Amino acid sequence: MSDTTARGIVIAGLSGGSGKSVIAVGLAAAWVEAGRSVAPFKKGPDYIDAGWLQSAAGRPCYNLDPYLFSAEAISSSFIRRSAGAELALVEGNRGVFDGVTAQGGYSTAELAIQLNLPVLLVVNCTKTTRTVAALVQGCISFEPQLQVAGVVLNQVATSRQEKIITEAVHHYTDIKVLGAVPRMSTDIFPMRHLGMIPYQEYDGTAEALDTLARVTRQYINLAEVETLMVPVPAISIGESQKAPIGHPAAKIKIGVIQDTAFQFYYPENLEALQLRGAELITLNALEDEQLPILDGLYIGGGFPETSAARLAENTSFRRSVKAAADAGLPIYAECGGLIYLGRELIIDEQRYSLAGVFDVVFGMSKKPQAHGYSIFSVKEKNPFFPEGFTAKGHEFRY
Repeated sequence: MSDTTARGIVIAGLSGGSGKSVIAVGLAAAWVEAGRSVAPFKKGPDYIDAGWLQSAAGRPCYNLDPYLFSAEAISSSFIRRSAGAELALVEGNRGVFDGVTAQGGYSTAELAIQLNLPVLLVVNCTKTTRTVAALVQGCISFEPQLQVAGVVLNQVATSRQEKIITEAVHHYTDIKVLGAVPRMSTDIFPMRHLGMIPYQEYDGTAEALDTLARVTRQYINLAEVETLMVPVPAISIGESQKAPIGHPAAKIKIGVIQDTAFQFYYPENLEALQLRGAELITLNALEDEQLPILDGLYIGGGFPETSAARLAENTSFRRSVKAAADAGLPIYAECGGLIYLGRELIIDEQRYSLAGVFDVVFGMSKKPQAHGYSIFSVKEKNPFFPEGFTAKGHEFRY
C-alpha cells in the first residue's frame, strides 16, 4: 500500500469543444513540470485525448467508460491506477450531463458522482458574459448530487469580458472562478478531420505541452484547483496483492504494431497480455522490413489513411504479414488494423496496396458512416464467442 494518497478531480465542460482537453492536458503538463506525479484518466472510449494526457503526465492514461465497464470495474481501475500518484485527473467527454439516454445515463456527471469527485467546469465564453453565471447555476441545480467545485473560463476575448463574467458567477453562485484562458490566435493542438491529431503523429508535441503548461500556470490558479481536489480511497490490501496469474513455461511472443499509423491501444489490454506471460514486441509497419518470429500479432486502430503511401511502399513488411497469416499465425486486428489486412485502400481515387490477408477493398467517405456505442449479439457458431453472447463496443469510421 502506497504512502501517497492521490487527490482527484474531474475536468468537465458544457459541450464538446469547450476546451476540456486544453485545460486537462495543461494541468497535467504544468503539475508534472513542477515535479508532481499525475495519474491521468479519460472518460469514454477516446484514444486521442487519452494519448495527449499520457504524454503530458508521463504515465499511461486509463479510460473510464460507464457504458462499457461495470461500476465495480471503474472504481477498481481508478483506485488502483491512482495509487502512488499525488494527483488524479479525469477528463470528461461531451457536455457534463450528456450521456446515452435522455436521463444522462453513462455521462461525465454520472461518473463524477460514482467516484465521489468534484468537478472543475470549463466554460467556452465566446460572445457571452452574464449568461455564463446562468449556465453555471443551471449545472449546480440540475443535479444536486454533482459537486461543481470551480469554474475555468475559456476563450475569453478581453479583460472586461473576464471581469463581468467573474463578477456574475461570484454574485449568483457560490462557485469560484479559478482561471480565465484567453482566446488563442491559433490552436495549440493540431487538428484534422477526426479532431486532434494523435501526439504520436505530431512533431511538435513537446512544444505544444510546453505551451499548455505555460498558459496553465499563467491563467489558472493551480494552488486553488488543488484545494478543490479530494482524496482517492486508499487501495485495499486485497487489490494491491492480487495473486499473479499463472504463466506458461515459455513466454508467448506477441507482436504489437505501434507506429504513427497504428497507435490506438488501451493500456489495460497490453497489461493483461503481459500478466498472462506474453512478451510484447513493438513493431513498425512503416519501417520494419518484415515480421520477426512470433506466436501472435496484434494490430490496433489508428489512421492508416494518413500513412497509406508509406504502408504501401513497405512491400516486404506487407508480404511478411500475408505470409504469416497464410502460415496460420493468430492475428487480432481492429479498426485501422483490420483495414491494413485488406487488399487495398482507396483515397481520392488513389489505390494503395495493403497486406492482402482479406480480399477486401476499403474506401473513405467524406462524412462519418458510424459514430457511437454499439451492441452486437452472436447468432451463429464461430471461433471467438459462444452463441447468444452479447458484447458492447464503440465505432467511429469513415
